[in-house]
Amino acid sequence: MPAGSGIGEAAAVLRAGGLVAFPTETVYGLGANALDARAAARIFEAKARPSFDPLITHLADAADLPALVGAVPPAVAALVARFWPGPLTLIVDRPAVIPPIVTSGLDTMAVRVPDEPSARALIAAAGVPVAAPSANRFGQLSPTRAEHVVTGLGAAVDVVLDGGPTRCGIESTIVDARGERPVVLRLGALPVEALVEAVGPVEVRPGSSGQPVAPGTLAAHYAPRTPLRLGAAADGDGGRRGFLAFRAPPAQGDWAAVEVLSPEGDLTVAAARLFDALHRLDATGVTEIVAEPVPDVGVGRAINDRLRRAAATWR
Repeated sequence: MPAGSGIGEAAAVLRAGGLVAFPTETVYGLGANALDARAAARIFEAKARPSFDPLITHLADAADLPALVGAVPPAVAALVARFWPGPLTLIVDRPAVIPPIVTSGLDTMAVRVPDEPSARALIAAAGVPVAAPSANRFGQLSPTRAEHVVTGLGAAVDVVLDGGPTRCGIESTIVDARGERPVVLRLGALPVEALVEAVGPVEVRPGSSGQPVAPGTLAAHYAPRTPLRLGAAADGDGGRRGFLAFRAPPAQGDWAAVEVLSPEGDLTVAAARLFDALHRLDATGVTEIVAEPVPDVGVGRAINDRLRRAAATWR
């Protein structure tokens, strides 16, 4: 149903323990009442998500954070004031009211306020914090349109709110700012450069080889059903492969399908189109997708991070 007119019904579904897929500025989330352990368990079941991968708790307003977790560390509060609502997820201590299943047993919790009016309206109308990972099968491409959710999860979701394509197109940046220096645990839609400008030096430590300390940090993740690898246009052959280009179609090689992220070379536009382009390539029936890395600056670092994790799935 439309995101604007479906808020009331979707909020009632959340309060009753159901699952609602909804748009944020990053990707579509699969939401459940974060105070209800049984509802949160439905997220893991619907996504076939391993129980060791924690969820992000979404709030309607930054003022809701101290009400939920109590005292907020000064560095966390500074980032909240600067970047919420927005594509920044922060690590805080898990309050007792949040069931351990939401944090996969960790004593920390990932939390953010989305910069999408319909998402905040839904959370406010539900009257509860909403646990919501991306609304897709675990490890697969994140959804940036409502139809991606329907195709990927189908009847496992009670309500899908359609807000059109998401603005950022990749997930939020995750930061742990509880220590002496903020640590970026997942590259995302908020560039590292923006964090450095706001708070000074940060440590970048994405990726996980054991239990993730934050959502979306497994080394292999975000993958299409079609095998994907990073490469150059010269690697094409036989017209059976697809190519994901940054600025221009490849000048050589015989390609069955080509997607260009941004002819203007705009990394923000490229990020917004990334998963949508991969969904389209995935649907063409090509035998392999070759993806061209983008400039590794700003949000380009997050794009390359997603491509490396997708390629690692197939390696």
